Amino acid sequence: MSNVNQNPERLLAIPVKKTDPVDLYRPLRKFVATKYSESDAQKVESVLETLNNCRRDMVERGDLSLPMQRDCLIHYFKCLCMVEPLFTAISSDADADPITFVWYDAFFSEHENGVSSQRNSIQLEKAAVIFNLGAICSQIGASCDRTTSLGRHLAMDAFNAAANFFYKLWTVFAKDVSATLDLSLLFAKSLHRLCSAQASELNLQQRLHHNNTNDDASSVSFKSVSQNYQMLTVMILRNLPATEHILSFDRTWITHLSQKLTFFQLEARQRKSSILPKSNQPVVISLVSPLDDDAESVTEKLVTAACNYNCGDPWTRELEHQPRIPFIDLFLSEYSPFKIMDGGKLVAYPWDMPPPYPTNLAFLSSSSSSSSSSYILAFPLKKCEPLDLYESLRNYFVLKYSESVAKRVEGLLQMLNKLRGEMQRDDILLPVRRDCLIRYFKCLCMIQPLFPMTSSPNPPIFVWYNAFNPQEVSSQHNIYLEMASVLFNLGALCTHIALSSDLTTNQGHRIAIDALNDASYWFLLLNSVTMSASATVDLSKNCSDMLREIISAEIADLNCLPHSRYDRSSFPGYPVSSLYRKAYDLLTVGTLAENLVQSSIPQYLESKINVHHVKTAPIDVSEQFLLRYCKYNSLLPEECQPLCLDLLSEAGPVMIKDGNLVANLRGSDVAMEEMSLPETTVTLP
Repeated sequence: MSNVNQNPERLLAIPVKKTDPVDLYRPLRKFVATKYSESDAQKVESVLETLNNCRRDMVERGDLSLPMQRDCLIHYFKCLCMVEPLFTAISSDADADPITFVWYDAFFSEHENGVSSQRNSIQLEKAAVIFNLGAICSQIGASCDRTTSLGRHLAMDAFNAAANFFYKLWTVFAKDVSATLDLSLLFAKSLHRLCSAQASELNLQQRLHHNNTNDDASSVSFKSVSQNYQMLTVMILRNLPATEHILSFDRTWITHLSQKLTFFQLEARQRKSSILPKSNQPVVISLVSPLDDDAESVTEKLVTAACNYNCGDPWTRELEHQPRIPFIDLFLSEYSPFKIMDGGKLVAYPWDMPPPYPTNLAFLSSSSSSSSSSYILAFPLKKCEPLDLYESLRNYFVLKYSESVAKRVEGLLQMLNKLRGEMQRDDILLPVRRDCLIRYFKCLCMIQPLFPMTSSPNPPIFVWYNAFNPQEVSSQHNIYLEMASVLFNLGALCTHIALSSDLTTNQGHRIAIDALNDASYWFLLLNSVTMSASATVDLSKNCSDMLREIISAEIADLNCLPHSRYDRSSFPGYPVSSLYRKAYDLLTVGTLAENLVQSSIPQYLESKINVHHVKTAPIDVSEQFLLRYCKYNSLLPEECQPLCLDLLSEAGPVMIKDGNLVANLRGSDVAMEEMSLPETTVTLP
């Protein structure tokens, strides 16, 4: 999004912290070779090289766009989390080469007049990186064109992400760091409040623009925004060092915050005094409604639909406590920047090397399935009839809006149609097919507000067959049938991945468990979608519950293996056989029994009596890196990396380009050479 500076409302952007260069590769590699072995150093040297390159780019490259700076910082932070045990060991080893980080206060405009903080500690480095992530997101938000609906949406998401980064800085990373004032707890809390206040202001602007609030609601909203600014102003003005610090950076900040506070307080009072009786108040219109409004907001609404899915709202709130597990993506995803290759070598791809990356199958092979077949049952996948989504959807946009609006979303429609054709291919690798389904589902979430397409003369008809009984078929215009079927196949495909894992290795054992957890997640999400889809029995809540019970029993079964580092307390007092019995009881009730009697599920459950044991390989240095990565992956939650901002990056299937949704070839590796769409990039000033 380009900033044409037509909006007179100023938004404050946080400056980034500056740092001095430091070489990380040589001392870290030397330490691994000395304390572990040369072979261990070779296993992790790719991560160490990427870590070093990321920091160098972060310090020296001034040509990076704001989204690229954000991607670089996120990649660097993940690398830092992986290698943190090395820094901890080096700091207590007198013979190791010391590593000194020097960071300057972000609010000193001249580098040479800044205050340096030197610590032989990775905690300072992590805190400074989180600070800069918040700062970069605030700059993205301030640079968006807020005269458009999509620009306001992007700006709101950017400031929300910035607020969450500063919240993490305040509550987690700044606690053990004694550094410059900008990394103090009070200052981090103030920056969190500032970004939250500006995000809430943008949210209010967006709602008012869409006439999405009545006088009563708008009065409350203005009061809420004024309270955010009031808390921020009081927090800063009551702390003399903080006030002086901000005044030395930019004296207009204090005046600006005071003006914002006065404006929103006055507006809240005026709106409260003019509230209409409830009988005369206008009806509140939901922002995430079918696309019945002006054409200008079409792109923004498609993006909003995808973001609502990503955040678990409104129909996936029950999944808030179902975190996705990153370990499986380290091996199987085309898009994970880290991979374990043959021999336990850990490979890290540069942050600016666009996906897809080669998919590693070192722990997935047909020869290893014999070690997994005793524990895991692969569910069949649903089949569907071919369908050309592009023509019907494009014609709908032309008919309902205009040719120009159809062109704005043409890239999305082309990618959507291409992904649907690829997701049913049986000749592609399981991990590639899984990524294809995930990307297709995200695209479906974007177009979901189009349905039902009541004004279209030729709406698409989705035809899907029962996975367990192919003679049963469902044919509907309902997009929720399509979404539910894709979710079912995602869950089933993950069980195939688990079955093909080599349980004789640590990595294969963890892939199997993570794949099953992933399958359980998709079947749980399926429950939220099936409420809006009337389809075959395999898409019913009873069926998905039964399949999740089988998966829970299999996870418990695998957790009984020696050397398992998973939490076995998840199933207190439940022997594995009891879990399988619970799944069997669900299977034998009602229509499920009739539909699944010919499948292998009844025989499989009946045979699950004894628990077998497989010996796994010992832990090594690369395994330590992976355990640390998985542990700290939750420190960058979805709230810090909203999907809306990812549409400005180069990794997704669709990108925002000048307000349009365009296909991104760099985000796909499956038969994309057949498409003649140009590659695109997004630059923010």
